[in-house]
Amino acid sequence: MNKVAVFGNSGGGKSTLSKRLAEMTGLPLVALDLLQYKSGGRKAPYEEYKVAHDKLLQQDQWIIDGFGSLDTVWERLEIADTLIYLDMPILQHYWWVTKRFLNGFFVPPENWPENSPLLKGTFNSYYTVWLCHKKLTPTYREYVLKAKENKQVYHLQSAKHIKEFYQSIAIADDLRASL
Repeated sequence: MNKVAVFGNSGGGKSTLSKRLAEMTGLPLVALDLLQYKSGGRKAPYEEYKVAHDKLLQQDQWIIDGFGSLDTVWERLEIADTLIYLDMPILQHYWWVTKRFLNGFFVPPENWPENSPLLKGTFNSYYTVWLCHKKLTPTYREYVLKAKENKQVYHLQSAKHIKEFYQSIAIADDLRASL
């Protein structure tokens, strides 16, 4: 596990999982929202984002959290040796977007650009959940089935699957440490 792509629908727990995985493995974490958006939620020019993304993919190790853009997500998934696809039931995504919004009044959401408008981001996330569910989710599911042939793939579909994933990483780390 050197190049890890964490992807899935909005509000699926990507940032939380990515942060914890980085802590567990020591792999460097990059949140695409911080490359793609500037302070206040303004979008960076596409060319600037693309250059930063391409440079990132050339690194030997990374955990990349997020979507980015339609063209870069497929590049990233191809280069990654490990895929973690968070594919919760749609109502779970909506609930976690709502929970992020409510918690955002007290603590800024993880990996959100500084001073990004919480309400606007939440409404965008609600729209994205539905759009991704209809357009990208079927394609992602098909992709991860095929990718299992030559990549390590974790298709996490519930909070229980996420917990089991953390346990499997902890066990693997313990085994490596004992060798």
